[in-house]
Amino acid sequence: MSVLDLSSVFDFLYALFIYARGFIFGRKCHSTARLNGKTVIVTGGNTGIGKETVLDLASRGAKVILACRDVQKGYEAVMDISEKVIKPNLVVNRLDLASFASIKSFAQDDLENEPYIHILINNAGVAALPKSLTEDGYEMQFGVNHLRHFLLTHLLLDRIKASAPARIINVPSIAHICGHIDLSDINLNSNYSPATAYFRSKLANVLFTRELAKRLKGTGVTTYCLHPGALYTTLSRHIEYSMSKFSGWLYEFCSRLFFKSPMIGAQTTIYCAVEEKLANESGNYYCYDVIHKRFLESIRASPC
Repeated sequence: MSVLDLSSVFDFLYALFIYARGFIFGRKCHSTARLNGKTVIVTGGNTGIGKETVLDLASRGAKVILACRDVQKGYEAVMDISEKVIKPNLVVNRLDLASFASIKSFAQDDLENEPYIHILINNAGVAALPKSLTEDGYEMQFGVNHLRHFLLTHLLLDRIKASAPARIINVPSIAHICGHIDLSDINLNSNYSPATAYFRSKLANVLFTRELAKRLKGTGVTTYCLHPGALYTTLSRHIEYSMSKFSGWLYEFCSRLFFKSPMIGAQTTIYCAVEEKLANESGNYYCYDVIHKRFLESIRASPC
């Protein structure tokens, strides 16, 4: 076995350890930082860890924009949060990450109405989809999980830099260690599987975070990516269609039994958004409040 193979095995075992630890332990962000006067955008802010992130940041005084494909569900989330936070400053804007046109419209609206964007949280995502394409012709998981957040970030980047100090947070998962990006087959036409498509989209999130950190050095804008943990959310609701009904049932059963709640899963995102001691750190990978440099080293050692 080559040194590279041994390194890959170690990375996989290390990832399993981090993943398994998420079943047992759940840390809460203890920062008391306030966000009064700050504007935050959270994609997928109407459900799961996105909604829990919105709840927390709104309770800290931030104006939070929920970027949602389903506006009605966005308003339902606002009503729910309003029962827990006194007079939250929340805005719902439509954002369909499967559409370049929708992203451009969302960004234009924000640039016209928001003089500052202090925190951008690229949280929304899809998983375990049967093969499908976005309206612009890209494989759906890569398109939604990476390409659209890439475009959204760049459309808003000048405003974010003008709002510095500011933060950009991408939410991949530990699944990135299994990812491989073949630029000659960007839509996986030769060998598609729901897992392969998901893994490479998460790897792209991490690579994007790292490159942004390099390009934004000295601007006052810092970047972060993270593993939220093993969570019981609706993210894998398509498993029974892309794999089998039994796989969907088994995943649902195990996730209900073992996985963490969205509230616990949101803690790493919240930590990256508010923790003051991270102000001078950028491009790192977090799980809870720990930087996992091993994952970053493995990415440098294993080019796409």
